[in-house]
Amino acid sequence: MSKLNVLNTDGEKIKDITLNKEIFGITPNDAVLYDAIKLAQNNSRQSTRGIKGRSLVSGGGRKPWRQKGTGRARQGSTRAPQWYHGGWAFGNQEKNYSVKQNRKERILALKSALSYKVINKELIVLDSLNLETNKTKDIKKILSNFKVERNVLIIVSELNENLILAARNLKNVLLLEASEINVLDLISANLVIAEENAIKQIEEVLI
Repeated sequence: MSKLNVLNTDGEKIKDITLNKEIFGITPNDAVLYDAIKLAQNNSRQSTRGIKGRSLVSGGGRKPWRQKGTGRARQGSTRAPQWYHGGWAFGNQEKNYSVKQNRKERILALKSALSYKVINKELIVLDSLNLETNKTKDIKKILSNFKVERNVLIIVSELNENLILAARNLKNVLLLEASEINVLDLISANLVIAEENAIKQIEEVLI
């Protein structure tokens, strides 16, 4: 099992925490991790293109004229593509981009992402993260103690209003509860800051 320092908001060491090696110390599975990232990206993709074919437009319920004897070309519906207000021929249709991954693979991908954060020394554990006010400058001061320059993911055991209001205006900060963590957000973050209780919650679920 690997050990990490538990820090306070000033960046000072308070004690050590022993991480569960079955969650934070596995050999990451890149193939499963790739599939999980692809799943998250595809499932968030929306298909906004859709053109109505002749079966989707309204009207055209009866034959416009009889088959023979009019001198005109035979027609079966006024909603055929060559008609005004007719349906489009071979038009683009909405597409479902979602993919699936079984539960064991999703859990393995999450463990792989967490293990990568430990391997790359991109995980910081705090004893707690409670703000007395909802001012953005307070959380910016805390982040400056850890020299946060790029995207940071903050994982807490329970969200509170002060923390939500203080972090919502920071573009490079994503705030999540331990129950909401996912592979895409973990991999996208350059640094993960997690409360000690949040780490324990993650271990209880993934063990």
